[in-house]
Amino acid sequence: MKNLLLAVSLLLTTSLCVSQENPENQEPEKRDITQNELSINAFNLVAFGIIEITYERVIDENSTWAIEGFIHPSKDSYIDEAYYKDISLTGKYKHFFSSDYARGFYVNAFGMISNGEYETDYYYSEFTDDYVYETEDYTDFAIGFGLGGKFVSQGGFMLDLNAGIGRNLLSDNSPTVVGQFMVNLGFRF
Repeated sequence: MKNLLLAVSLLLTTSLCVSQENPENQEPEKRDITQNELSINAFNLVAFGIIEITYERVIDENSTWAIEGFIHPSKDSYIDEAYYKDISLTGKYKHFFSSDYARGFYVNAFGMISNGEYETDYYYSEFTDDYVYETEDYTDFAIGFGLGGKFVSQGGFMLDLNAGIGRNLLSDNSPTVVGQFMVNLGFRF
């Protein structure tokens, strides 16, 4: 009888505690109701002085679309080896695999239009006693995919880590493969 009385009182206590923690009575967190995000690629800014800004819109709890603008303001030789493009505009669709509101692990597909200067040929010059590289301007369109993870604080601050790879489709004077590596810091509002 004591065990039955103990079990019933434990059940009543648990049900009262759970009913007080009903999520319908609580106000949802900001990160679970807002749909806009603005971020900057902190990695490219700090490492290369490149400005890359992203606007992202939450479609539903499992997907977003984004538009990214990339500007390479200065032409330094060590940066040119990492990025051939001077400017690009990228559209992205992200699909999230967690039950959280547009955060956690995701895959994305992207389309990128880019413009820049690419090395097409090189030869050895006896006059300068060095290799001379010939370059041509290009404009091309790439499609690709990527993987990433997004972490959003209760207040709306976010960190988005992403790496992707794509292929240029239209020009022979452009790099065949394009890559993306992003460490975006921003805010969901």
